[in-house]
Amino acid sequence: MPQPGADRPLTQPWPTYPMLFRVASAHEEGGERVYAVSTKEFLKDEQGNVSGLRLSEVEFKDGGFHEVPDTERVLPAQLVLLAMGFLGPQQEGLVEQLGVEVDGRTNIKRDRSYMSSVPGVFVAGDAGRGQSLIVWAIAEGRSAANGVDAYLTGKPSNLPRPIEPTDRPLVV
Repeated sequence: MPQPGADRPLTQPWPTYPMLFRVASAHEEGGERVYAVSTKEFLKDEQGNVSGLRLSEVEFKDGGFHEVPDTERVLPAQLVLLAMGFLGPQQEGLVEQLGVEVDGRTNIKRDRSYMSSVPGVFVAGDAGRGQSLIVWAIAEGRSAANGVDAYLTGKPSNLPRPIEPTDRPLVV
């Protein structure tokens, strides 16, 4: 994507979260931000260590990103960190072994009591909600405890239940 502007775009009115150019403490440590590029290849040195990225500039048109001709270049690098966002809990291992159902975003499905499709298996936080803030995970953990208590005792729980599994922030 291109570098965001300093002012709220008209296409992102309040209360939407605007795409603005911001400088966080991590950016103040140095480094260069590169916008509207597509990595084509990871380059390595003689020992097999990362030595750079082959990339080219892209532009958004006709609903997709298209390479800008004659813009390919190499960006030297010794370390590459992939920040791809939350892609749901890892399916291999526990999720597969339990056989719980997942939704279209690979998060574990749960009912109103935070129980998964497998009786006695409860899920709260990022595994069921998707990537979110720790305060949501804490609230969901407390609400899930209510569901676990009711399941184990066979009667309604007196534990707090601050949120529903489907609750969302007021501003998304």
